[in-house]
Order: sequence, then structure tokens, then C-alpha cells
Amino acid sequence: MRFPAVFLAFAVTALAQQPQYDTLRKLSADTTALSAKLHSAIVLIRSEAFEPVSKDSQIAIHQTGAGSGVIISADGYIVTNAHVVGKAPTVEVLLAPPAGARSAPEHNRTLEGRVVGRDTEADVALVKVDATGLQFLQWGDSEALAQGQLVLAIGNPMGLENSVTLGIVSAPQRQLETDSRMVYIQTDASINPGNSGGALVDLNGKLIGINTLILSRSGGSEGLGFAVPARIAQPIADQLRDHGKVIRGDIGVTAQTLTYGIANGLSLQRDTGVLVADVVPKSTGDIAGIQPGDIILAVDGRTVETARQFHVLIYRKPVAGLTKIQLLRGAETKTLDVVVVDRAEKSPNLLRLSLGPDNLIRKLRILGAPLDEKLLSEMPPLRKTYGILVAAMVPGVVIQENGLMPGDVIHAINTKSIATLKDAHDILAPIAARARIVLQIERDSKTKFIEYQLE
Repeated sequence: MRFPAVFLAFAVTALAQQPQYDTLRKLSADTTALSAKLHSAIVLIRSEAFEPVSKDSQIAIHQTGAGSGVIISADGYIVTNAHVVGKAPTVEVLLAPPAGARSAPEHNRTLEGRVVGRDTEADVALVKVDATGLQFLQWGDSEALAQGQLVLAIGNPMGLENSVTLGIVSAPQRQLETDSRMVYIQTDASINPGNSGGALVDLNGKLIGINTLILSRSGGSEGLGFAVPARIAQPIADQLRDHGKVIRGDIGVTAQTLTYGIANGLSLQRDTGVLVADVVPKSTGDIAGIQPGDIILAVDGRTVETARQFHVLIYRKPVAGLTKIQLLRGAETKTLDVVVVDRAEKSPNLLRLSLGPDNLIRKLRILGAPLDEKLLSEMPPLRKTYGILVAAMVPGVVIQENGLMPGDVIHAINTKSIATLKDAHDILAPIAARARIVLQIERDSKTKFIEYQLE
């Protein structure tokens, strides 16, 4: 019996594709089984609190929030985002329906959760409910993640309980800001408001991240979701459980990754490495002899190439211990022993000013105010009592990446100190338009150097 050539070609193609269909069916079956296994470890968290409208105000407003959480122990410890619990001392925790049940009475699944502690820097919080025998997720190894790896995001987007989405790891270590201490897992698994605090898991069912934020123009998922990696979230959860707070090592040094432009502008010996931008007076780094402008080469013998590497190495050091800092000062290499202490968070301060045309520094695209006694009395303590406060950016200006921000104080332009608006205009006048300069600024009580392109 003879078959048409077209039929034979179709049959051969179908047979050739059969293994691919089998692979897809297996993947579908695996993710279905995995979702059923994991769903009971994901909770919905509701919070409410009365928060003052300002630091000194006696008027409070009612704040509510909702998000997701992940049970990480059978005895009721739940990890979530700090912004999900807010400042509430207790939250409402809604457990998932029993396995196999599509729904269950909400009042039978609602527990009160005590907020054990929160870490706003990493946006991680720990909640405890009085329960035992709960299904929980085990932490995975986020360091082993690879770009393109399949992952599941589980949470409660828009309040829709236990939603599951499938995607890939877009980037295993994504920094959203240069020199930031935080890195995230970037994923295209659909994440929406309400997913915050939920689980990002690998196909082995291990918890590799806590879904935290999205970048979106529409307010919904655009394939840019970010999760706190397990290697960051797990030790934070452990510290919150053991101490109620996160203890981070500090030596009073602010570092930034050295660029060619900064190195050239400051006439440094090298254009790669970690530049000391600031040393807090009377800090352990200051006492040990570290100075702004030093280039850090290594911490305890481990070479550092970026500011993030340096800061992470320091805050992982045991408090009250010693760390060896190898640095380059000019052409001389030094090794200093520095005591590590606990770092405390600081709250931002806001300032209002009346501004006019005389405050315009066109080349910097800012409205600046020179520091005087009145202004200094209204501001938090500054490292230097001279300079120009960046009161506002010129309307319509495109903010440069890692550039000036309102609230910054400019102390120097290309190593030349400034104290008045005239100082700034005189230094900038001979510099060509669109030229790149180096500014020494103070931000959040720390000084740093930034590259800045003139108008």
C-alpha cells in the first residue's frame, strides 16, 4: 500500500516532535504537582495601623495594607516584606485552604500574627503565629541560580489567593542602583501588587527569593519583577528571630566604585577599585586612620573591586571583631586593623525653602542655597559647615543616573571648595558646556564624589 508523499512527511514530522510534546507534558505535570505541594505554605497578610502624619504631629491616619507571606517553619514563623506589615505590631494571617479544597471558611483559617521584627533596608519582616504542624518551605541556594532558569512565583496578587505564575530568571543578581548594598533576582514570572512577600521557588520547590517589587509604567506586571534572594533574606530572618533586629557590621566608611572620570578628575593613581568617599568622624575607621580618597584593595585578604563587595563584606563581619583593610594612599600601600561595630539606620530629614531666580545655577541645573547660620540651624548636623544646598532641580530636567538630588550639599567642584553661589559660578564659568566634572557632595550625613555632566 502506497501513501502520499505529503502524508509520509507529516507522519515523520509528528514522530520527530513527539519527544518535545512529552517534555512539555512532563513539565506541565511537574509544575502542577509542585503548585499543589507548595500552596499551603503561602499565606495572605493584612495589616492596619495608625501612623502620625509627621514626626512631631499628634494627628494619626489609618493605614492598611495587604500582601503575601511564606511559612518557613512548622511552628509558625512567616517571612514577608517590611512594607507589607508596615509599622503594625500585629497582623492578620489568612492560611491557605486545606490541600485539595478549592475554598474554606475564611474565619476558620485566620490567625493573629505578631511582628517579630522588620528590616527596612532589605524590605524583609518576620511574623509569628501560634500554630504547629504547618507546611513550610525550605530555603534554597539563590547563589546557584542561572539566567534562563525556570521559576514559580506564588502569592496573592490583587488579593486573589494562591496564584501561581511561571517564568524564568531574567538576571540572578540585579542591582537597581549603582553601589547599592542590595541585589535582587529579576524574573519575568508575572508579579503584581499583592504578590509582595510571596515566594519565588525553583523547580525543586526550594524558596530562592521573596517577591518584593516590580518596575512598571502601568502599575501591573510588565515582566520586570524583583525578589530578595534567599542568601540575603534567610540570614535576616534568622537574626530577626534571634534578636528582633538585624545587626550589620560597620566601620564608618562610605565607599563607591571608582570610575575613570572620577579617577581622572581627582588625579588618582588608578582608575579601578573602591574609593573611600567618606569617613565618619570618631568612627572606628577614622580612629584606625582611613581617609577619604584612599583606595581600598582588600578586606581580610579578599580583593574587592566594587563598593557593594566592600560594604557586604563589612556588614557580614562579627560585631566587636577586627577586620584588616588593605588600601592604597597615593603610591603607598597600607594595612590597617579596624574594629567592626553595629550600624544604626538613620531617618531622612526634609527641608522647605523659599527660592528665587538668584538661586539658579544653570550649568548644574539646580536651585541652590548657600549654607548660613539660619539654614544650618534647620538642618541635621553636617560634616562641613560650608557649601551649597541643592534645594531643587530645575523643572523639566532629566535626573542624571547617580547625579545630584534635592537635599544634597555640594562642598567642592573639581577639588575646589565652594561656600557661596558666586564661588560656584566663578568655578563653573570657564568650564565648557556639556563637560564632565567631579562634585564632592554630602548626602544622608555622608560625603561622596560624583561625576556630573554640565548643561
